[in-house]
Amino acid sequence: MPKALRLYVRYVEVVNRKIGRAVMYMIFLMMAVLLYSSLSKTFFVPSLWTLEIAQFLMVAYFLLGGPYSLQLDDHVRMDLIYGKWSDRTKTLVDVVTVLFLIFYLFWLFYGGSSSTQYAVEYHERSASAWRPYMWPIKVVMTFAILMMLLQAIAVFIKDIAKLKGETL
Repeated sequence: MPKALRLYVRYVEVVNRKIGRAVMYMIFLMMAVLLYSSLSKTFFVPSLWTLEIAQFLMVAYFLLGGPYSLQLDDHVRMDLIYGKWSDRTKTLVDVVTVLFLIFYLFWLFYGGSSSTQYAVEYHERSASAWRPYMWPIKVVMTFAILMMLLQAIAVFIKDIAKLKGETL
């Protein structure tokens, strides 16, 4: 594999590993928000913002953790037939399926970018009673989709290298 591709894979995986490891702790932030929500509903005046903040945190947690999950090969896979194949057959199938993933993520990123641009330009707000601005979560979502796209390309490069008998 060319040195540029090796550097690309290394850089993308380092960035996604750091983001993924940091985002793992976001679960505690979500738990704190939901605990506050429960306590405020029970003992005080219910908050308007807690449910929506918890939803935003969950979206960020899920999407920012996705590239790290893909990197670790911890994503869900139907193993009815796949587990019985040879390593070479698995890698060939992975090369084909990751191309579909890259295609999907490209269009998802394109749509996310356009939606984020709209949210920033027109000061889009949620339709809830709290009415927060939507651009912060849309920026996070679009960034996470971009990182997933870059990780999928890195997985594709690693699979091609594996087919050639190299390891990255």
